[in-house]
Amino acid sequence: MSQPIGQVSDQPTATHGVSAPANASTPAGANTSPHPGAQTNPIGATDPNLLPFMAPCREVAPGAPLRWVAMGWDDFKRAPALSLGYGVAIMLLSMIVTGIGLKYGSYWAALILLSGFVFVAPLLALGLYSVSRQIHNQQFHNGPAPSFARSVEATRKALGTSMVYALALLVLFLVWARAASMVHVFFPQNATPSLAELATFLAIGTAVGSVFSLVTFVASAFSLPMICDRDTDAITAIVTSVNAVLRNKPAMAAWAAIIVVLTAIGFATALIGLAVIIPLLGYATWHAYVETVDARAWPTNG
Repeated sequence: MSQPIGQVSDQPTATHGVSAPANASTPAGANTSPHPGAQTNPIGATDPNLLPFMAPCREVAPGAPLRWVAMGWDDFKRAPALSLGYGVAIMLLSMIVTGIGLKYGSYWAALILLSGFVFVAPLLALGLYSVSRQIHNQQFHNGPAPSFARSVEATRKALGTSMVYALALLVLFLVWARAASMVHVFFPQNATPSLAELATFLAIGTAVGSVFSLVTFVASAFSLPMICDRDTDAITAIVTSVNAVLRNKPAMAAWAAIIVVLTAIGFATALIGLAVIIPLLGYATWHAYVETVDARAWPTNG
């Protein structure tokens, strides 16, 4: 029986001239080191024409996201100053954006700008992915302690590809912002709208926003960690992310729910909670990537 494209098999297979590693079928969550996607050597394919069009993925259990969060929290505790530095910076940026929306627009303008956080947050987490990788290298490869300088250097190496991805996100955000403004035609015209009228408006707005958020989530779940970890292009990373999400729907649905809940807590605490939640989610996303995606065919990004 042939193996589905994009899924790691138990036997070595050849994909566009690259042989899959024989141990690629290690069950997710097994106590093995190093992580398959973090500090292993590439398997010999350096010619872009010989690389697969996407990295294969592993199947993970529906409860895996809870383990990713636990591992992310462990990383946070191992580098608290660096983690809080990133978290506070992102928190302040969110507050500035909200303040601009309230001062020069309205409550709705601030809400739209703040909701756009969903689209840009993955890009802001690039440095956090590097911190998590440094922590892993320190634990299992006697590497140096994680530092902001090495995190910046890793982000610089991935900057070109990440900017291509950022452009795609920007287009998506602009389309979403336009759709959000059009949703206002459903806002009740009465001075004192009824609860049912408001519920209709909110339901339509939520449905529209959910579609764009889902597209962003599917494309971003594993693509940016792969861009940070490997010398690859944005299209390959996005296709890899889409494939991995579609092959792990229960786990990714649970992961999306965790992200929504934690982000909502951050907003509910007047954005202050984001100082802890954003680093936590960044580290957890990195562990999700190394557990799910087998990108060893691509050279490391440093």
